[in-house]
Amino acid sequence: MTDISVRLAEQADRPTLERLWLLFQHDMSEFSGVLPRPDGTFRSDRLHAAFTQADWAPYLVTSGECPVGLAFVRSLTGPTRVLSSFFVVRGVRGTGIGLRAVHEVVAKHPGPWEVAFQERNDAAVGFWRRVASEIAGDAWAEERRAVPGRPDLPPDTWISFTAPATTRD
Repeated sequence: MTDISVRLAEQADRPTLERLWLLFQHDMSEFSGVLPRPDGTFRSDRLHAAFTQADWAPYLVTSGECPVGLAFVRSLTGPTRVLSSFFVVRGVRGTGIGLRAVHEVVAKHPGPWEVAFQERNDAAVGFWRRVASEIAGDAWAEERRAVPGRPDLPPDTWISFTAPATTRD
């Protein structure tokens, strides 16, 4: 399997993450119906927060020298961490890179976690259930929650699990 790196992004990585963000939002537009703004970009509140808010962390996923994904974590100091955004480019989907990247991000922040996805996104449904099972066994939960401010959308599906603290030799 391909070597990957999952590391906390620095300000110098922001242009790369901005481009990955556009790809992510393009993919998600299939489920959200959100169209690009006149300049061809999408809303980027989470991207901005990941770089400016103390309670957030942006991660860059690379394979060799190639950027292949992103992960934005929020509520780092709260009782439950939230994987606010997660994306891997289509060229590496199904290779295990996404699964390995999630494991690495979650392991950096042990404790309770939540992640949301759209039930219409069949690939996400299987992926996130697999993630929860691999990390927490049978000790995970799933619930539907309305999307705040978007009554036109079906509810998001939220998965909750607890990531154990890992011990290092």
